[in-house]
Amino acid sequence: MGKRKRLDYRKVVKNKKLPILTLDSRWHEIFPDDKKTAKIKELENKVNRLLKTQGKIVNDIKDMKKLKRSLISDIVVNMDIKNDITGKAKEKKLDQSKRFINELNEKIDNASERLSELPYKIREANEELLSESIKYCYDRIHDNQEELKNISEWIQKTRMELKEKILVKHDLESSNNLMYTYLHDILGSDVIDIIDDSNPIKE
Repeated sequence: MGKRKRLDYRKVVKNKKLPILTLDSRWHEIFPDDKKTAKIKELENKVNRLLKTQGKIVNDIKDMKKLKRSLISDIVVNMDIKNDITGKAKEKKLDQSKRFINELNEKIDNASERLSELPYKIREANEELLSESIKYCYDRIHDNQEELKNISEWIQKTRMELKEKILVKHDLESSNNLMYTYLHDILGSDVIDIIDDSNPIKE
């Protein structure tokens, strides 16, 4: 086998269209828990953490937008303010709702900004995980190739030994048959039976 060059796998996979490895059943087939190195486990956790964060932010934004719609609808319903005690209470509630909406707008903007950065972070972490996975796979493939070579050599050697043993077996059987037939012919079956009884021949 030729000398192996160490590539920077991160450069090779950078910006390629890739599946998220931790969501790919074939990746899990190659990397069951007992096969994962500490580095692969660490990178897998990183990808999963980022995906979880992304899912949480998406849900948070949905909830905040729902709450904002509810507050806006509340404002619209209570816009008709009269100059009495009820009117003042309504006005206070409207001010409070407007303040909440402003706070929500700020929170939605911040969450959206964080959300917009996450696909890049996920892609980077996924590329890092793939890079480590490639390294592991190629190391395993080379180790397996070495073992396959040894097994093939053993099979070849055993095959030759087997051929030799078959020839020896054939020679021994022929020799036994020749001797037994000769003795049988000159002594006859009655004498051979007596000898066979005292010298049983094992098959």
